[in-house]
Amino acid sequence: MTRLTGRALRVTVFVGEHDTWHHRPLYSEIVHRAHAADLAGASVFRGIEGFGASSVIHTSRLLSLSEDLPVAIVIVDTEERVRAFLPQLDELVAEGLVTLDECEVIRYVGRHATPRPSDTGGKKSP
Repeated sequence: MTRLTGRALRVTVFVGEHDTWHHRPLYSEIVHRAHAADLAGASVFRGIEGFGASSVIHTSRLLSLSEDLPVAIVIVDTEERVRAFLPQLDELVAEGLVTLDECEVIRYVGRHATPRPSDTGGKKSP
């Protein structure tokens, strides 16, 4: 797995939640391919309202007839690795929008489950 800090490239893929690739949700296929490509990270965000090239507004409001909500898949890694992944998006995304943005990554590492001796003044925790 890539550990990333510093300059990076963020790719955001906007598709519909009901878009599929071989009977599988498209967003899931993209995330699994990003994982297989060992990219630093990928997340899927479900929108509550939006429209695209069709100009049809999709919304999650109770009285709305639309259920095909917008989905954004965000992937971050080095520019070289993201650009190497773009041909897979070309293969997968028939309708949608892909944006690329330069960004800076600040990586936070989770706390250890058990404190290190240096964290407890040399004493073991109970």
